[in-house]
Amino acid sequence: MDEHNLKSAIEALIFASEKPITLEQIKKVLEISDNSTINKIIQELIAEYIGQNRGIRIIEVAGGFQMITASAFAPFLKKLFKSRNRDKLSRQALETLAIIAYKQPLTKAEIESLRNVNIDGVMKSLLDKNLIRISGRKKVPGRPYVFGSTREFLEHFGLRSLQDLPKIEDFTALAQEQQAQDIEPITQADLEVENEPKQIA
Repeated sequence: MDEHNLKSAIEALIFASEKPITLEQIKKVLEISDNSTINKIIQELIAEYIGQNRGIRIIEVAGGFQMITASAFAPFLKKLFKSRNRDKLSRQALETLAIIAYKQPLTKAEIESLRNVNIDGVMKSLLDKNLIRISGRKKVPGRPYVFGSTREFLEHFGLRSLQDLPKIEDFTALAQEQQAQDIEPITQADLEVENEPKQIA
């Protein structure tokens, strides 16, 4: 396969992949053994998308590469998907997830002692969403499970690795911003409808 077609093939694979696609996956599909060639082409694609001010970007995330929309156009995308029902994390889930991400591995009891609340439901939700996983057992009496973050956690927050985690205060601010985006302001028209006299049938 010539270099031009190879670049197009790699671009197509990144576009079609539902999750970040790794160099190993690309090598296997295209039957190429050279990591450096594939990485060089991906870096060229990244530069082209930025240089041409395209609406799409290619980023490295969670050990692979993924296409995303350019952040400059986020306001328009929010309008487009405003009515879509998104599965957002609750504040309690975000707080628990932050503790695990920054202090992993942790037992459930250690997380509860930091949050001072029962987290059974939150832990089940995070496990179901595959944002956390059981990563082993602690060498103490009872040998309780310890929990850590997953690759899906990195994908969800657009991180290449745990080293890219923001400072804890920045993480909290991002979480609050995410929640605020899910709340629509009440308009005067909404209030007028709410205060209209109710007709009795």
